[in-house]
Amino acid sequence: MAPDALAEDFKWRCASRGGSSVATGNAVLAAPIDKQASTTKPLKTLLGQYFYLCMSVVMAVLVVWGFSRTVGANLIHANPPRPWLLWVHGAAFSAWVVFFIAQSALVRVRQVSVHRFLGWFGAGLATLMVGLGFMIAVVMARFDGEVLHQSGVEAFMSIPFCDMIVFGLCIALAIYWRKRPEYHRRLLFIASCHLMDAAVGRFDFVFNHNLFYPALDFLIVLGMVRDRVVDGRVHKLYLSALPPMIVLQSLAVYAWRVNPVWWQRITHAILAL
Repeated sequence: MAPDALAEDFKWRCASRGGSSVATGNAVLAAPIDKQASTTKPLKTLLGQYFYLCMSVVMAVLVVWGFSRTVGANLIHANPPRPWLLWVHGAAFSAWVVFFIAQSALVRVRQVSVHRFLGWFGAGLATLMVGLGFMIAVVMARFDGEVLHQSGVEAFMSIPFCDMIVFGLCIALAIYWRKRPEYHRRLLFIASCHLMDAAVGRFDFVFNHNLFYPALDFLIVLGMVRDRVVDGRVHKLYLSALPPMIVLQSLAVYAWRVNPVWWQRITHAILAL
């Protein structure tokens, strides 16, 4: 065989062996990658399509579970009877949970026009809820002090006040950014999560150890995890909203538990004490 032919034959054999090795190596490396991709893709699809709907149902379960522990003794069969405004407050906040489930379901079945139409009902309901939230905090503080003769109840107003501030701001921004779904849906999610402290706080251990805010923040963190899995990054809205929200929550718990002089002056002025 001629030298040139021998050289070409040698190159061909090396290429064949090398190609086989490379191909084999790629197959070995591709196997775990393909396996990981096949595992991640269904989870990504599931979270991308059903996360907000599933979380709305989880919130409904938390509300039913939590309030079922106290609604009988503290409202339905309460003695003495509670102010009638508490019934209105309960009905409005329960309607919000149903509304949030309905809106999440409408997006899932692609009924965007109905979703937008009901959105204005939600805006009106949320406005009513904020007003009711502040009012019922004052009414119940007076009721607990004057009728039930409990002491120091006015300090607790910091908790519902904090809830209504966060909820109201999130709803206002969600309305402003209603044409930007990536902001709109996350703001509604955060707003709804921040109502859950009233439900999880019905459990004595959670209430006594001030864990109701960490519990609802955990729900919000699940939204961040969803973004990380589906989008590959956490949306900047969470990173901007969660830190100041935690600061406000901490301040509310401090005002309630410590009841500093400055907060006493505020609550006494509100209650005209």
